[in-house]
Amino acid sequence: MTLPHSPGSAGEPRPQTVEVCKVEHRLEEEQSEQRQQSLHMGSSLQRRTFRSSEEEYQFSAADYSLAAALALTATSEMSGEAWLRRQASSVELEERGQKRVGFDNGLEKTEIAFLQTCRLLRRRRDRKALQRRTEEKIREAKELRALCSGRGPWFWIPLRSHAVWEHTTVLLTCTVKASPPPQVTWYKDDMHIDPRLFPAGKYRIKNNYGLLTLEIRRCTVEDSATYTVTVKNAYGQASSYAKVLVRTYLGKEAGFDSEIYKRSMFGPTMEFTSVLKPVFAREKDPFTLSCSFSSDVEDAELIQWFQGGSLLRSLGRRQILNSHRQTTVKVSCAYKEDEGLYTIRVPSPFGAREQSTYVFIRDAVAEKPGAPGSPLNVQCRNVNRDCLILTWTPPSDTRGSPITGYTIERCQGGSGEWVPCHKAPGGTCRCPIQGLVEGQSYQFRVRAINRAGSSLPSKASKLVVMGEPAEARRKTEIPFDLGNKITVSRDDFEDSVTIPSAPTNVHAMEIRENYVVLGWEEPSPRGKAPLTYTLEKSVIGSGTWEAIRSETPVKSPQFALLDLEKGKSYVFRVRAMNQYGMSDPSEPSEPITLGRQPVTLPPPTRVQAFRDTKTSISLTWDPVEGGPELLGYYVYSRKVGSSEWQTVNNKPIQDHQFTVPGLVTGKDYEFCVSSVSEAGVGEKSAATEPTRVKQALAPPSAPYDFTLLNCGRNDMVIGWKAPKRGGGGKILGYYLDQHDSDELDWHPVNQQPVPARVCKISHLQEGHFYAFRARAVNWAGVGELSAPSSLFECKEWTMPQPGPPYGVRASEVQASSLMLQWEPPLYTGAGPVTGFCISYQEEGSEQWKPVTPDPISGTHLRVSDLQPGKSYAFRVQAVNSAGLGQPSMPTDPVLLEDKPDARNIEVGVDEEGFIYLAFEAPEAPEPSEFQWSKDYKGPPDPQRVKIEDKADKSKIILKEPSLKDLGIYSVVVADADEDISASHTLTEEELDKLKKLSHLIKNPVIKLVSGWNVEVLERGEVRLWLEVEKLSPAAELHLIFNEKEIFSSPNRKINFAREKGLVEVILENLSEEDKGSYTAQLQDGKAKNQITLALVDDEFDKLLRKADAKRRDWRRKQGPYFEEFLQWKVTEDCRVLLTCKANPSPCLGSHSCSPSPVPIPAQPQILLADAPISHPSCQFCKEDKGVYRAVVSDDRGEDDTILELTGEALDAVLTELGRMAALSADPLKIQGTAEGIRIFSKVKYYNMDYMKTTWFHKAKPPDSKDETDQRMENTHLRGHDLQPPVSAGSYRAKVVRGLPDVATIMEDKTLCLTCVISGDPAPEISWLKNDQPVAFHDRYRMEVKGTEVTITIEMVKSEDSGRYGVFVKNKYGSETGQVTISVFKHGEEPNELKKM
Repeated sequence: MTLPHSPGSAGEPRPQTVEVCKVEHRLEEEQSEQRQQSLHMGSSLQRRTFRSSEEEYQFSAADYSLAAALALTATSEMSGEAWLRRQASSVELEERGQKRVGFDNGLEKTEIAFLQTCRLLRRRRDRKALQRRTEEKIREAKELRALCSGRGPWFWIPLRSHAVWEHTTVLLTCTVKASPPPQVTWYKDDMHIDPRLFPAGKYRIKNNYGLLTLEIRRCTVEDSATYTVTVKNAYGQASSYAKVLVRTYLGKEAGFDSEIYKRSMFGPTMEFTSVLKPVFAREKDPFTLSCSFSSDVEDAELIQWFQGGSLLRSLGRRQILNSHRQTTVKVSCAYKEDEGLYTIRVPSPFGAREQSTYVFIRDAVAEKPGAPGSPLNVQCRNVNRDCLILTWTPPSDTRGSPITGYTIERCQGGSGEWVPCHKAPGGTCRCPIQGLVEGQSYQFRVRAINRAGSSLPSKASKLVVMGEPAEARRKTEIPFDLGNKITVSRDDFEDSVTIPSAPTNVHAMEIRENYVVLGWEEPSPRGKAPLTYTLEKSVIGSGTWEAIRSETPVKSPQFALLDLEKGKSYVFRVRAMNQYGMSDPSEPSEPITLGRQPVTLPPPTRVQAFRDTKTSISLTWDPVEGGPELLGYYVYSRKVGSSEWQTVNNKPIQDHQFTVPGLVTGKDYEFCVSSVSEAGVGEKSAATEPTRVKQALAPPSAPYDFTLLNCGRNDMVIGWKAPKRGGGGKILGYYLDQHDSDELDWHPVNQQPVPARVCKISHLQEGHFYAFRARAVNWAGVGELSAPSSLFECKEWTMPQPGPPYGVRASEVQASSLMLQWEPPLYTGAGPVTGFCISYQEEGSEQWKPVTPDPISGTHLRVSDLQPGKSYAFRVQAVNSAGLGQPSMPTDPVLLEDKPDARNIEVGVDEEGFIYLAFEAPEAPEPSEFQWSKDYKGPPDPQRVKIEDKADKSKIILKEPSLKDLGIYSVVVADADEDISASHTLTEEELDKLKKLSHLIKNPVIKLVSGWNVEVLERGEVRLWLEVEKLSPAAELHLIFNEKEIFSSPNRKINFAREKGLVEVILENLSEEDKGSYTAQLQDGKAKNQITLALVDDEFDKLLRKADAKRRDWRRKQGPYFEEFLQWKVTEDCRVLLTCKANPSPCLGSHSCSPSPVPIPAQPQILLADAPISHPSCQFCKEDKGVYRAVVSDDRGEDDTILELTGEALDAVLTELGRMAALSADPLKIQGTAEGIRIFSKVKYYNMDYMKTTWFHKAKPPDSKDETDQRMENTHLRGHDLQPPVSAGSYRAKVVRGLPDVATIMEDKTLCLTCVISGDPAPEISWLKNDQPVAFHDRYRMEVKGTEVTITIEMVKSEDSGRYGVFVKNKYGSETGQVTISVFKHGEEPNELKKM
C-alpha cells in the first residue's frame, strides 16, 4: 500500500506509525470487550477473558439470556447505524488529512477479521432466534385477539343455589366472558329486579369486569325464589339461574327454633344500634362520623371504613378510632376532596354489616363577598425534569358571577411559603408549568377569580419530585435462575459518541386554545453526557426558522409553547445539545395551529326526581357522552317559588344517579344537573317537575309482639303491634296465619285483610297450642312476614281477674311528660273493671314501678315527673273486685326528649270569622289520617265541629262556639313511623277572646280616627266633620238627620272624600231647622260603622249664638269696626282705664263713656284707643258699676263695643285693684306718738267698703285683750288683708255642650258620645248609667282630650239602653249632663220612628 505524499509524513520512520495504529486498534477492541464483560459482571456470572480464534465457543443458558437482553435493548438498525457513523468519521478524518494508516503483519489482521466475523455470526444467529420468538408471540396474540373479539357471552363460573336463615344476607355471584361487554339483567321468578322499586338497600347489583354480583339483604321468606341472570350482547346471549331457600323455623321435632340454632352455632348477631346520618360540614372545619353496634367485635381491626369504595386509613388529618362496640372517623380539617359516600363495614357471623351516608363539604366563607368557591382535585400530570401539566376541577358555586381566570401558587419543598407562579384563563382547568428544577419537590394550589375577587385556595396537590420518567423506561430487568434479575440499560449498548444525533418524531402532544405542548423522542444514540434541547419554529410560507427562547434550559423531551399567534400554522424542529456540541435539526413537525376555545359539555337529559325518604329525593339522568373530558356532574336544588339555585354537591358525581338528603319534609323542590369538564361547568339542565319531600311508598315491615286478649273453648282473640316502618302509606289491613303445634304447615286465618290489630280466630281445637304470624299490607303491597308468636293454649278463661288491656300507646312525648292511652280488656273476669294500674320500667332495669299510688278510672293518663333523656317502657293492668289482672304488652322504650321540629295545634280565627284548631304535619305519610279526640274520650261531636283535611293539614272548625266546646283537643297522625301528635286545652278566657275576634271579622268596623267635630267658619257657616281610616272607592255614606236621610242642598253641602276618610257637612245659615241628631252610616265591603252627633238644647243654642256672632262679626268688618273691643285695665296708680281699638282709625269723632244700668241708645259716639275713664273721683268704687258702650261710624256704617262692669266683671276689677294696691304698699314703719307706738304702711288705694285689714303678731292675730288700737286711714293701713273674696262662678265645673237628649242606635254598632266641659281646676269626670257608675272594661272606653270627653261603647247590645250622664266636679262646684240611649235590633224600627 502506498501513501499519498504529505509534508507532515516526510522524514518520519514507518515502524513508529505502525505501532501507533496498533495501539489505537487495541484500545477500540478493549473498550468493546469491556462493554460485553460489564453485562457478565451485572448478572453475577463468572468473569470471562478474551478468547482467540483457536478457542472453541460453548454457549450456556446465561449466554442465551444475555443475548436476549442485547436483542431487547438494541434495534435492528443498530449495526447499520454504527457502520454509517464509522464511515462518516473516516471521511471526516480523510478530509482533514488525518486518516489513520496501519502497518502490521497479515496474521494479526486475519485474526482480528476472524474474531469480528465470529462475533457478527453470533449476533445474527441470536437476532434470528429472537425474531422467530417475536413472530410466534405476535401470531399467538393475533389468534387470542381473534378468539376474544366478537364473541357471544358465556358463563365461566355459573350461579349456585343457596339455603340461608331468615334475616341474613345472600350473595349470588357468577363470572361471564364476552366481547364486547354484555348487558346484564337480573330476574326473580321471571320478574325484573329494579333496586329503585324496593326499600333502600334491599338489592345491590354490581358488575366488576365480568364478575356479576346480586346481594340480597335481610332475607325473608318472600325472598325464596329462583333468581336468573341474563347477559346479552350483539353476538348472542346466555343465562344462569340459582334457587334461594330462606329458612325460618326448624320445627318442634328439633327441640329449638331457628334463632336458638343460630345463636348456638354462630353466636349473637351483630346489628347497628345507631344510624349514620348525612353530614354537612364546611371547608376547613372538622367533622365526625360515628357508629355503634349491638355486640362486641372481637377484632376491632376488621372494622373498615370506605370513601367512594376506597379503604380509609388513619393518616394526617384523618383519624379512625375503633373499639369493640363503636367506631369513629374524625377529620380535623375538611376539604372538598373529603366529600363523598362513606361506608362502614363490620364483620358479623351472618355476613358483614354495612351502613353508608354521604358527607357534604360546603364552601367556606369567602374573603370577599361574591367571590367564587375554591377549586378542587389539583393534580400534577406528565411530570418531567423541568415541567409538568397541572389540572384541577372547577368549583360548583361561582356566587352569581362567572369565573374569569385562575391563579396558580407554588410551594417548593416543605418550606410552607406559597408564591404565585402562573395565571390561567377561565375557560380551562389545565395549565403547563415550566421552569422547575430537576430533583426538587413541589406542591401546587389554585384560586378561582371572578369580578368580585379571588376565592380561597384549594387543597394543595400531592408532593411531586421533578425527574425524567424515560430514565426508568431505558432500563430493563430480566428475571432468571429462581429470583435473580439482570438490569440492562440501553446506554450500555450504545457506541461511544460525543455529539448527539438529531431528535426524532417531533409532534404536538397537546393542543389548546392558548398553548401547544410539543414532544419528541430522544436522539439515539444519545450519548452519556446530559442533554438539553433548543427549539425552532417557522410560520408556514415564511421560509425562515426562528429560535424559541426559554428562561431556563429545556431538559425534558417536551415543551409548552405559550406565545403562538392564533390563526397561524407553525412547524417546529428540535436540536439536541450536550457538552460536546449540538446535533443537526430534527425533521420538521407536521403543521400545528392553536386549538379552538374549549366548549363545556351539554347538560344531561331526562333528569327525573323520585321520592326516597322523608328528608331526601333520589335523582336519575341520562349520562353525557363526554368521554375522558367528563369529570362528573354537579346537582342543584331550590324550593318551588325561589329563583336562586342552591349547590347540593361540591365534588363532581361520577355516577348518573344521586340521592339529595337534608331536605325539608313536606316542601316542594326542583332540581337540575350540570356537566363538569376541564372547560368548566356547563349549562344547567331543565328543571325537574316539582317534587314534594315525602317517604317513598314501600311495603311495610313486619308486625310484632303478639298477645292473647281473650280465649274461649274453640276461639282466641289475638292482638299485636303495628309495624315499626309503615312504608310511607296507610296500613290497609293485616293477613294472619295460624300454626298448630301438632302440625307442620301454616294455615291462613283470613282471606281479606283485617283493618284492626285485633282478630278473633274461631274453629280451634281445645287444648291445642297455636302460634300466629301476620303481615301488614298497604298500597305498595304485602309487607314482611312477622316472626312466629309464642305458643298460646286454646283453653277457656274462667279466672275472676280481668284480662290484659291492649293498644297501649304513648303520644305527645316531651322531655318531662307524655300521654299514655290504652283500650280496656276484652275479658272483664268476675266483675266490671273498676280501675287501671300503670307501671313503668327504666331501660336497663328489670324492676317495674307504679306511676300512681292508686288505680285510675280512665283509659288515659299524662305521665310526668320522669327524668329527661332516659327511655321508659310502660304497661297497664286492669283491676276489678277480684284483684289485679294480667299486664298488657309493654310499650316499646320511649325516649323522653323535646323534638326540635315538634309542632303544636294552632288556634285562631279564619278569614270567614270561624274559630278553628289546626294541626300541620309535613312528615306525615301520604295520604295522612288525622285522628282527633276531645278530652281523650273519642272524636268531637260532629254536630258541634266540622273537620277538614287537606294534604298535610287537618282543621277542626267550631260551628257555634260556646262553653260546651271547652276542653282538651288532641290529634294523632295514624300509620306514621314516628310519634306525630299534639294537644291543646281550650279555656273559657281564650274562647272569649276568639269569639270577639270572630265577631270583628264577621262584622268588621271601620276604624274611627276622629269623631264628629263642630267648627264655626269665618262667615258664620257651621262645619260638621269626622274622619275615619282610608276607604276604597266603593265605600258608601248615608247621612241621617233626625231619622231621615239627607242629601246636599243649597243650605247644606255634604262632602265625602273616600281616599282621606273624611265626611263633611257645611250648614250655610244655622237655624232652628238644623237642630237634632246627625248620624253618618259608613259601609266599605263588610266593614261598617255609625257615628252620631246630637245638636240639641244648650249645645245647639250656644252654637247658634256663636254662628250668629261670627256672621255679624264678618258683616261688621265690611265697614269700620273695632279690632280690640272695650276692655278694662288697672294701672300702677290704681286707676281703672277702659280701652279699645278701631280699624280703620277715624280721623274725626268724639268719645264718651258713662255707666248706665239701662240699655244704652245707639248714639254716634266713639272711644279712641287708650282713652282714660273720665270719672269725678280718683278712686274706683262699686258705684262705678254699669254698662259702658263705644261706637265707631263713617259713611259705610258703624260698629259698637259694650263692656259690662257688673257682677263677676265688677268683682274682677275690684280684685285687681286690691292686688295693685297691695303691691303699692310701703314697708312697715314704726312711729312713737303720745298715744303710743304707731305701726303703719302707706298704699295708693284703699276702700273700706270691700277691703279689710288683718294684723298678725308672731304669725297669729293679736288678741283682742291686747292694748292695741287698729285704725284705718285713707292713706294708711296697718296689717290689713288686701285679698277680696273671689267669685267662684267662672271656675265651677260645668258641662258646656255636646250631649243630645236622646240617641238611637242599632245593635252591634259602635256608639260615640262627645261633650265639652270646663272648670278650673280641671274637674273630675265620671259616667253614670241609670245613676250607677259605669265600669270601663271590655266594650266601654272613655277618652279625654283637653276639654272634650268621649265615651265609646263597642258592639252595642239591648242591655246598653238607658239614661247616661256625665258628672263633672271640682272644688267650686259640680254639674251633670244627661242623655237617653235607645238600642233597637236588626230589622226592627226604632220607637221614635214608630211614633211618627
